[in-house]
Amino acid sequence: MVQNNPFNLITRSPWPIFSGSMGFVMALGLVYWMHMGGAMIMTYGGLMLTVIIFLWWRDLTVESSYQGYHSSMVVGNLRFGFLLFIVSEVMFFFSFFWGFFHSSLSPTVDVGCQWPPAGVVVLNYLGTPLLNSVILLSSGVFVTASHIYLRLGMVEKASLMLAITVFLGILFTGFQVKEYFEVSYSIADSVYGSAFFTMTGFHGVHVFVGTSFLISQFIRMMMGQFCSFHHLGFDASIWYWHFVDVVWLFLYTVIYVWGS
Repeated sequence: MVQNNPFNLITRSPWPIFSGSMGFVMALGLVYWMHMGGAMIMTYGGLMLTVIIFLWWRDLTVESSYQGYHSSMVVGNLRFGFLLFIVSEVMFFFSFFWGFFHSSLSPTVDVGCQWPPAGVVVLNYLGTPLLNSVILLSSGVFVTASHIYLRLGMVEKASLMLAITVFLGILFTGFQVKEYFEVSYSIADSVYGSAFFTMTGFHGVHVFVGTSFLISQFIRMMMGQFCSFHHLGFDASIWYWHFVDVVWLFLYTVIYVWGS
């Protein structure tokens, strides 16, 4: 059948309902882990969701790189859709910042009428948080350099810069975990502990997702699926990574510096 429109009329796919189901299982497992202490359900949901995402990305790669379904019209719509997704993520973090300022600008008697709350010993913002800031901002420079090299057709240098970006993303996650073992409070210690672990934890999840996103783009780059003018997936991963960078700047400034 001849297609007389510039859009990609996708075939039926099981991945949306499967990914939604496994996301629900992972969320239930997270609640169970917080209340009962067992992480098996959450781990199962996370692993299955990872596999489903890999298979879904595989199908999209086939559509784009091998079947040629991503015309200029399709690419433009995908770009706009991904930008709307990033806007929704901005609103997601905005709600957490709103809650943080609500509690910190007018601390109640429950937290000792002071901020940080009485009894909470905060981290030194010139220690691990500052190091993580340097690491994450450096990764943004390297991923931008990778994009520039790819647009110039220098794939080897682009892949090298992207590999360094992935390494820095993994390094950031490692230091974030190390930081969690250094703090003297938990997520159950007043609104400060809840806000700290919720905001930095969700940001850490976004760093993990962004790192996985970049790894997939590195594999595609090494397989020769990108060219200087057609690399939408790489563009989207760069936008997402810069979003993660900007959120961390606000987190570091608000929670670690001003909040201390």
